[in-house]
Amino acid sequence: MEEARKRLIVALDVSSTEAAEDMVRRLEGTCQWFKVGLELFTAAGPAVVEALAARGHSVFLDLKLHDIPNTVAGAVGSAAGLGVRMMTVHAAGGPAMLAEARAALDDVADPPQLLAVTVLTSMDAEQLKATGVKRSPAEQVELLARMGWEAGIRGFVCSPQEVMAVRALTGAEGVLVVPGIRPAGAEAGDQKRMATPADALCAGASYLVVGRPITRAPEPAKAAEAILKEMAQAIAF
Repeated sequence: MEEARKRLIVALDVSSTEAAEDMVRRLEGTCQWFKVGLELFTAAGPAVVEALAARGHSVFLDLKLHDIPNTVAGAVGSAAGLGVRMMTVHAAGGPAMLAEARAALDDVADPPQLLAVTVLTSMDAEQLKATGVKRSPAEQVELLARMGWEAGIRGFVCSPQEVMAVRALTGAEGVLVVPGIRPAGAEAGDQKRMATPADALCAGASYLVVGRPITRAPEPAKAAEAILKEMAQAIAF
């Protein structure tokens, strides 16, 4: 179970510091990793990240930074100073942006793992086509992951459906963070490309991101334990 605990990230997709603190208290001792995304970061700011780190939790800052290279590089450096252990930039920002983001961590002691987001799990072929991308989600993920790898990025966010192909590209060195995780019987919500925890781990995921199946459960800690048990069984296999 301890190995599973190190690989489960709970998404704190809430709109206030108070809601985040309440969820963390309910999961204290069960979960080690917490994701702070746009909703919570916009509402609570850097203080919520620093508070989580100060309590000994590992923080995944998921802001999907996407701007001109110099701006993203500066933001990466600022985020590293908050004590986060992982953070995201968007691969669609292009190779120059990705290279500068990576370089921003060169002089940081014990830097966070930098992850390039490929294609959001809410996007399917129809959604991609609407943005002018004619490639399938799998083809777009492979293109962006290969571009990121060549820019020096060694971590990626991809859906469960593409994790096997990205793992083939990165080998054991790659750190693959996989959202769109839904235990059997859970509602899909706005996710289009998803899988069970066991399937994602067996396909090559390094970490799993789970939000609503835990945070909206009547007993979040009990829901997390069930997912950890499924993960532990997959890891042991």
